[in-house]
Amino acid sequence: MRLLEHRVKFSRLDAIFISHLHGDHVLGIPGLLTSLGLYERNFPLKLFAPRGLKDILDTTFDQTSSYLNYELEFIPTEDFEPGEVIYDNPEKGFHVELLPLDHRIFCRGFRFVESDPRRKFDFYKAKSLGIPNTYFKLLKQGNTITLDDGRSITPEQVTSDPETPLSFAYCSDTCYSEPLIPYIKDTLLLYHESTFLHNMLDRATATHHSTALQAGQVAQKAGVGRLLLGHFSARYKDLFPLLSEARSAFPQTQLARDGYVYDLKRIQQEIKSGVNEETPADVDIKA
Repeated sequence: MRLLEHRVKFSRLDAIFISHLHGDHVLGIPGLLTSLGLYERNFPLKLFAPRGLKDILDTTFDQTSSYLNYELEFIPTEDFEPGEVIYDNPEKGFHVELLPLDHRIFCRGFRFVESDPRRKFDFYKAKSLGIPNTYFKLLKQGNTITLDDGRSITPEQVTSDPETPLSFAYCSDTCYSEPLIPYIKDTLLLYHESTFLHNMLDRATATHHSTALQAGQVAQKAGVGRLLLGHFSARYKDLFPLLSEARSAFPQTQLARDGYVYDLKRIQQEIKSGVNEETPADVDIKA
């Protein structure tokens, strides 16, 4: 329903990543998978999740006489070590690494990283070297060329270093965890749960969740570019105290908002220029 609401095409789904087997994270999966079939999906789908989800799906499909008319490749996240690349999509230019989270049950996060961003072609460098325009495409593709005068030109001579790879880390349900920090070091955008305010630290510890302050501390220690808070307890009707608390440790913090698009390239440019743009969620709570 959320995909339809936000006009995300089902055909764009290549893989699904599930952090853990609590109901609010998995009970919608059978319906989603069968709906994809109703929308005439006819190509494979990868599903990364704790092993127990396979039993849940098999039982659900068996008891409801449901079936999928496409291939579902189930990949248990227990089969990988933290930091390991579990999914690689060269065509779309990114890969996914596994993150160690500390929750009441087995739980893993995911870090999406741009793969090998290309060097930027510098038109003025090329013209200063007297390179005809007809060679530009070859150089952009990473080829070394030989000019009519015998000079050999490498791509490095007419390109500049690429931007730092874009990256997004998703840390769903977890208590404050020092071991997580090295795995999300220097991530551009970090989503970290912030279920409670810090005055409920005992409750957060007992349920293996984080406070907003702890989320800010994790972001600060990991040196991330920007922090998104989410997974708020329903007890909080006003989210501004959570935002304020996290910003006391890490000023570049925003509230996550359903359906809002976070453009990583734009965020990268904002950070370079020293801007911490407010999201509609920030504006709404102040209004």
